[in-house]
Amino acid sequence: MGFNITSEDYVKYLRLAAAKIEENGAYITALDAVTGDGDHWANIHKGFSALMQMAPELETKPIDAVFRQIGATMMSKVGGSSGALYGGAYLAASKKVSGKEKLDSPDLCDALEAMVTDMMSRGKAQPGDKTMIDTLYPAVQVYKKAIAQQCSDRETMEMVRDAALQGAQSTEQMEAMKGRASYRQDKGVGHLDPGAVTMAYQITCMADYTIDHVI
Repeated sequence: MGFNITSEDYVKYLRLAAAKIEENGAYITALDAVTGDGDHWANIHKGFSALMQMAPELETKPIDAVFRQIGATMMSKVGGSSGALYGGAYLAASKKVSGKEKLDSPDLCDALEAMVTDMMSRGKAQPGDKTMIDTLYPAVQVYKKAIAQQCSDRETMEMVRDAALQGAQSTEQMEAMKGRASYRQDKGVGHLDPGAVTMAYQITCMADYTIDHVI
């Protein structure tokens, strides 16, 4: 595990994720309109747009401070439950990597694990509840296993990306336990969870950026 992700790298990843989210606005909004309030994309897009405005500032900070500022921004700018979940997750990650100026692969895994643990606690949700956790949790579990097995950095990132994509896809056949979809007669079965999809966009962009520019 030889790579290091700097604050500049992380901001470049955020730019890719912001662009991916923006270009899929109509798709995510349509997904959410079927089973939710229809505002998930608007909320997430608002948060990432705010992050893009402060990107030059973020690039100059140590990585723990970057996470802390992202968390505070998401809490203040993003509406609905997503703001609290993303904000709390990034603040938890900041504490986990406290004192770090950049992240090696185990550090990144630790940060992602801190994020999903906080999301599960704050949102009172578990894997299988048809939420963004169904994307992030399997990605973290695969990441931890890859580190333990001393997989190459490229193989590790490919496995993390694939686990996230498969996790998001798995929500299509899940019954929603949280949110408006849980009140539907069909519990949202047959529809992807929009939060899981936007989380998959982020993990995919992170993995691809790491493979293409860091490893």
